[in-house]
Amino acid sequence: MFSPSLIRLFDGLGAMRFASEGHADSLHAVASHAATGHAAAGHEEHAVHELPNWITLITKFMQDSPAKEFLHQWEGMIWALAIATLIIVVARLAARNPQMVPGRLQNIVEMVVEGLANFIMGVLGPEGRRYVPFLGTLFIYILAMNLAGAFPLGHSPTSSPNTTVALALCVFFYVHYIGFTRNGPVGYMKHLAGNPRSAVEWAFVPLMLPIHVIGEIARPVSLSLRLFGNVTGEDVLLFAFCSLGVTTLSFIDSPVGIPFQVPFILLAFMTSFIQALVFTLLSTIYILLWLPHEEHGEEHH
Repeated sequence: MFSPSLIRLFDGLGAMRFASEGHADSLHAVASHAATGHAAAGHEEHAVHELPNWITLITKFMQDSPAKEFLHQWEGMIWALAIATLIIVVARLAARNPQMVPGRLQNIVEMVVEGLANFIMGVLGPEGRRYVPFLGTLFIYILAMNLAGAFPLGHSPTSSPNTTVALALCVFFYVHYIGFTRNGPVGYMKHLAGNPRSAVEWAFVPLMLPIHVIGEIARPVSLSLRLFGNVTGEDVLLFAFCSLGVTTLSFIDSPVGIPFQVPFILLAFMTSFIQALVFTLLSTIYILLWLPHEEHGEEHH
């Protein structure tokens, strides 16, 4: 999902204002102007469905140049790198000088790490501690990217399928690396074949093997689409109610609108946490399914 430029947002809001006043001709003129201007700038046509962020605000005042095109094209990546950098800085500050009596930042970070470790080991068992760094980082990173879009002039990189597919592929290759190294080549192939034991089960291997392969491929697809769809839905909802607040007071030419979007921002905080938790939990279960059975007790079968 590529973010719209700020001028498209303003043109769209202007079009809605003309529509609310009954000026059909003006609405057509504004819409045509927005489409023409956007095409002339060399961008693909797309519907505006999210609020502007810092990058779209900056590029609004830039002349057409490679830098402007670069910022638009790599907007999601820039936000993702900025959020990753912020997480690294916070982690470094918390671990720079650890104290026996932790300060506020160290205490918060330790609580988060301990909570994630207990959650992951509750699914994988004691052996799951080795997977806490990957899964815990995955949760924190996705949560931070989800929450970024709920703040003014922020943007959620997870509202782009490029980001969610990349995250899902990281999980996919990591899970299969674990499966291959912990089970060995023979055990890895037997797992894909359904762990056949009897002659009847071996006879069904030509059928079960492609089914299991398709199932493994479907997992990153479902992970990426679920996260992308829910975060995009949040952006669309916030944009719709923000636009509604602007058009509600358009008859008095108010420079601001009614903040209808505020309750949905609070809802976005909750759903952002839920989506990060679901992504991490499913990734944890995928690892559990590939671990040798003796590594997680009978209660996990």
